Amino acid sequence: MKRLLYILVFFISYNTVFAKIPETEKMALIDLFKSTKGNDWTNSWDLSEDASTWQGVEIKGNKVVSINLMNNNLIGILPESIGELKNLKVLNLAFNTIHGKLPKSIVQLEDLVVLRLGKNKISGSIPDKIGNLKKLAVLDLFANKVSGILPKSLGNLKKLKVISISDNNITGRIPENIGNLKNLERFEIADNNIYGDVPEQIGSLLNLKMLVLSENRLSGEFPALVFSLPNLKVLQLQRNSFDQVHLKNSIPVDSDLALFDFDNGTNTFERKDFRDIYNRNDTRTVDTKFDEDEDDKDNK
Repeated sequence: MKRLLYILVFFISYNTVFAKIPETEKMALIDLFKSTKGNDWTNSWDLSEDASTWQGVEIKGNKVVSINLMNNNLIGILPESIGELKNLKVLNLAFNTIHGKLPKSIVQLEDLVVLRLGKNKISGSIPDKIGNLKKLAVLDLFANKVSGILPKSLGNLKKLKVISISDNNITGRIPENIGNLKNLERFEIADNNIYGDVPEQIGSLLNLKMLVLSENRLSGEFPALVFSLPNLKVLQLQRNSFDQVHLKNSIPVDSDLALFDFDNGTNTFERKDFRDIYNRNDTRTVDTKFDEDEDDKDNK
């Protein structure tokens, strides 16, 4: 009887540690491995071992819920089969050498909370149907070769906290419905080719901490309401074509901004707490704190 109990405990423990994921999910992981030269990764996978042992893969309830291969020497493209990972909440492949377009199937990952692909060589446009990712809190495509426009469907992503798409080739206007993103804390679109007015609706984003619009082709009167946002600490507007007279007249004397840059060498100021803003866990580009936050909410 005691021996039978030991066998039962071992069987339960074995299946807990070596969770069997669906074959479609396993094949999607293998496709990712092969299409990004997995044998040359800094931390590679042994494909003969169970998927639960693979570096950066998190499995819960026999489903792949997280892939974190940041700065792991991935070189290649993202396979279309990545859309088979239906339960994926976190995809963090930042700081690698991934090129090519985003797979069309990425908009099928409707449980996705964190998408971090910053510092790669991804081209093509942001999918029009990105608005399907209703749970998305972090969209990080910083420092790639992304082109096209900002899709209007971004305004459907009510849980977004971070849009980090600076240093790309994006053009067009800022969608007015960006004002729908009431949870947005960081809106960073610097060093693109975005033109036109800044929508007044941005002045209603009460949780906004960082607004980085520098080095675009933005023009017109910058919305004065932005200076009244209670949580805004970083505002960068330099190298655009804003109405400078209107802008200077809009700046409050007692601003709480830690960093404010606009087009005039004498019009930059920085406070001592500026570095703290970038070092906080909830604002760093490579941090995955939002993953944990959203998991906690989902489990409540």
